[in-house]
Amino acid sequence: MATASFSNLPTCAFSPSYHNRHQSFVINNITRQIPNPHLINFSLTCTSNTPNKNKTCRPTVIFASGGGKGGGGSWGSGGGGGGGDDDAGFHNCTEAIFALAKAGRTLGDLPKDLAGAIEAGRVPAAIVKRYLELEKSPVFRWLLNFGGFRERLLSDDLFLAKVAMECGVGVFTKTAAELERRRENFSKELDFVFADVVMAIIADFMLVWLPAPTISLRPPLAMSTGPIAKFFFNCPDNAFQLAFAGTSYSLLQRIGAIVRNGAKLFAVGTSASLVGVGITNALINARKALDTSFAGEAEDVPIISTSVAYGVYMAVSSNLRYQVLAGVIEQRILEPLLHENKIILAAICFAFRTGNTFLGSLMWVDYARWVGIQKIRE
Repeated sequence: MATASFSNLPTCAFSPSYHNRHQSFVINNITRQIPNPHLINFSLTCTSNTPNKNKTCRPTVIFASGGGKGGGGSWGSGGGGGGGDDDAGFHNCTEAIFALAKAGRTLGDLPKDLAGAIEAGRVPAAIVKRYLELEKSPVFRWLLNFGGFRERLLSDDLFLAKVAMECGVGVFTKTAAELERRRENFSKELDFVFADVVMAIIADFMLVWLPAPTISLRPPLAMSTGPIAKFFFNCPDNAFQLAFAGTSYSLLQRIGAIVRNGAKLFAVGTSASLVGVGITNALINARKALDTSFAGEAEDVPIISTSVAYGVYMAVSSNLRYQVLAGVIEQRILEPLLHENKIILAAICFAFRTGNTFLGSLMWVDYARWVGIQKIRE
């Protein structure tokens, strides 16, 4: 058994409590229900030797430090693992509940996945406070209705700004990189340039979305789920992202995050390329029909080979670059240093993402020529 005394709480009015029953507490005249009640018991320090039903007492929370399970599953990320995860999960839950109580909110006011994650001890109070803060904006309040945005915004409140950065500068940086690499051949290779830019713009959003660190709000998988699906389900979205208290990732799970995102980005890159190259070829053929002199200057871009090559490039180069950018440079280095100055943090993130986009465009031109899907025109 472990004991935690919350001396910083205001004096609360308690009824006599019994182990393994739901306990409720009152803060500022608002009643809250404690989840996973069989993990919790209260001992009361009262001014009288025999506390009565309505006696004012100071609570000390007593809980089992290992292996217990409640309605939301075991505390921590494992299935009834060590006491350390259980303690962290219990701390997350109680602190999150208290943060809601102070704001005059209940678990019923939250999305079901977020409420379930709080009950399971996977969400610390800081995330609850961020959710309540984001809700004040009409735009963020609308985006928080969608699970994918909710997981990303709660992990990084600058996520939407980073999407805008990536997509906003994509056209300019990629065009500049194409000009830098192709130089005097730029005008002769406009069909290649157009295909590259279209492919990149389609893929930019997914390059921010997939490697972005997240708060895992998904409910546990069914017991009948296969081992491979369970393994990838438990992998983080970013291989380098921080693990909150009550959650941990093994080295194998972090490697799995790179493999899973690589597979997704291969599909995204291949699909984006099919769209981009298809549009380019349609424009080339339309110009050939209108201008017979143009027929000898341009040729159709190979669709299948270009699409597969771009998918491989996204799965390897883009995947690793964006995983490191989001998980190491931004979350582990910049955010701890500049978390109190969001404007400077956003500006530096903008600079890093602009440089990364430009570097990626340079690498793509070299890679495309190396594998033979684009050739230098004389």
